[in-house]
Amino acid sequence: MPAYHELTPAQKARRRRKKRKETLKVLGALALALLIVILGIVFAIRGIIHLFTRDRHKAQQTTSAEVVTIDDVIAEADRLAEGYDCDAAIEKIKSYSENYQYNNKLNDAVERYEAKKETLVPFTDIDSITHIFFHTLIVDCSLAFNVEDKNQAAGYNQYMTTVSEFKKMMEQMYERGYVLVDLHQIASIQTDENGNEKMVPTPIMLPEGKKPFVMSQDDVCYYYYMDGAGFATKIVIGEDGMPTCEYKNPDGTVVTGDYDLVPILEHFIDEHPDFSYRGARAALAFTGYDGVLGYRTSPSSDSCTNDYSEEEVEKAKAVAERLKECGWTLASHSWGHQRYGAIEYEKMVEDADKWEKEVEPIIGECDTIIYANGNDIAGVEDYDGNPKYEYLKGLGFRYFCNVDSSRYWVQLGGDYLRQGRRNFDGYRMYYNPEMLEDCIDVSEVWDKERPAEVPPI
Repeated sequence: MPAYHELTPAQKARRRRKKRKETLKVLGALALALLIVILGIVFAIRGIIHLFTRDRHKAQQTTSAEVVTIDDVIAEADRLAEGYDCDAAIEKIKSYSENYQYNNKLNDAVERYEAKKETLVPFTDIDSITHIFFHTLIVDCSLAFNVEDKNQAAGYNQYMTTVSEFKKMMEQMYERGYVLVDLHQIASIQTDENGNEKMVPTPIMLPEGKKPFVMSQDDVCYYYYMDGAGFATKIVIGEDGMPTCEYKNPDGTVVTGDYDLVPILEHFIDEHPDFSYRGARAALAFTGYDGVLGYRTSPSSDSCTNDYSEEEVEKAKAVAERLKECGWTLASHSWGHQRYGAIEYEKMVEDADKWEKEVEPIIGECDTIIYANGNDIAGVEDYDGNPKYEYLKGLGFRYFCNVDSSRYWVQLGGDYLRQGRRNFDGYRMYYNPEMLEDCIDVSEVWDKERPAEVPPI
């Protein structure tokens, strides 16, 4: 290649043009690379801004959700504490957040529950726990007390309580400091290191001055003979998922609502959660010969023949399960409303087996028997050596309730609990109002729509 000074002017001009083109290419490539870098930086910054904005928005949404959830959790915990279960209330908060102490709302709630727990004292005198009971509540007095069968009308007057009376009774007992407890909260079966079962009292933790009591309802079956007499017809699950009652008006229309003890008590406890100790409800006792809960579930009963079906059984099972979820104890009342204390051993065994075969599959495992007619298998003596007790124990029963007119009667056996029950009905209110004055003032409770007199039994 010739030296630059040897080139002609034309050659030198071409070389200079070539060099400028090469320089421009390099500069263009550099400019393009720089542009790409700049665009990359711009998009990266925009991406970061987008991510930051999205995360901030997400964080705001999460924070908002947490505020609602915290309030819900505290509301649930508050209800547990109102029902005297402060430990469960504290655990509810702690299970929601291990670092609850760094949240003012959660920490304040725990401090409230701990302070309330300090005010609770053990109620250990189980011998002074009263047990009151009812039959199906009367909705319409004009129907119940004027049925064609005069003996039936007299029975309603003697053994039943009206909806109005029951509501007033609950208000008065609440005002007097009574708190509903479950039989199983009084004492429970414990197994020792040798595998032996023993019924052991359970301390009930209540504020000073509060008085525990047990409640039960007999014959929660809505028998055929009660149709059209002013009573509920069955228990159903309402639109809110809670147990309620169906009632048939005289014109044939069917409505649901507070037409018997279960929904009335549910609503009362919802309004007064401190009326129920740790979610306690009443015990509901079932016979089997007309089915349970208003459903015709007995395949062996002549009265259920036309209405029995597997669909009826499944409906009853669903209601029974919901009742248990809500805290209700489901109990035996014998299959045929038999007096277990009066009938022969073989007849009792036959009836108990029938109840276990037809009713227990519907309501689930049962450890409580509420004697029909209050007829116990023994007197005040304990059950030791009693063959009827041994048979019932073999079926799983550990809680036994009779009828006793005294304010309270409790017997804690080695592996069972017996308790007497008091009838809060027309007969007791009319003839012995003084026997109920520890719980209610009959003069303020008595339903003016009742007949002026209650016939003697």
